[in-house]
Amino acid sequence: MLIHPWDSPSNDAEWRTWLSAHDFGQLAVNGAPGEPPWVQPAHFRYEPEPGPHGRVITHLARPNPLWRDLERNPAVLLSVVDDYVFVPGHWTAPEGAPSEHGTPTSYYAAVQLRCVARIVDDPAEKAELLNRQVAHFQPEGGTAPVCPGETPFGRMLPGIRVLCLDVTEVRAKFKYAGNKPQEVQDRVADRLAERAGPGDAAARAHQLRRRAPEA
Repeated sequence: MLIHPWDSPSNDAEWRTWLSAHDFGQLAVNGAPGEPPWVQPAHFRYEPEPGPHGRVITHLARPNPLWRDLERNPAVLLSVVDDYVFVPGHWTAPEGAPSEHGTPTSYYAAVQLRCVARIVDDPAEKAELLNRQVAHFQPEGGTAPVCPGETPFGRMLPGIRVLCLDVTEVRAKFKYAGNKPQEVQDRVADRLAERAGPGDAAARAHQLRRRAPEA
């Protein structure tokens, strides 16, 4: 992922804050030599500790075909993308230029977590991590805890495997026209507010939040 200086997060808090509200991504696992990678959509829980970059908890069904390659090579990448919109070219033309000279583009936020995966099969640890993941998505409760050998989920426990992903590197990008003149950014922000389509409000909020303060 190419990251220009103007698209980089201002600090770690920016990508951590964004990631805390985004918990669905695509897990890429290296395939066998000569084969493409496996790409698995998955819900996950991100935890800022342990380590400098934190860890991710997720789980997959035991019949999933990626396990063999994951055991062979535990280096994985978790990719999370959201708050994306298409920006028409006639919104982005430089001031004084014909509108048809503007360049169509995309706005988006993306965080890529490079990780080392650890497969968890121990029933007690697996149950504890599953309960942590459920607690993230259902803080209000309402689902019985997973306990090995106990109903209602104990008999289902052998059918899944948990993944602990220790994050070793983070690449984050907030592509919201940070290199464009103020008048172009203002025009695009106005057009996003007028269009009010899917993702437009979130993209506009990023653009306004990240632009340099006026002198």
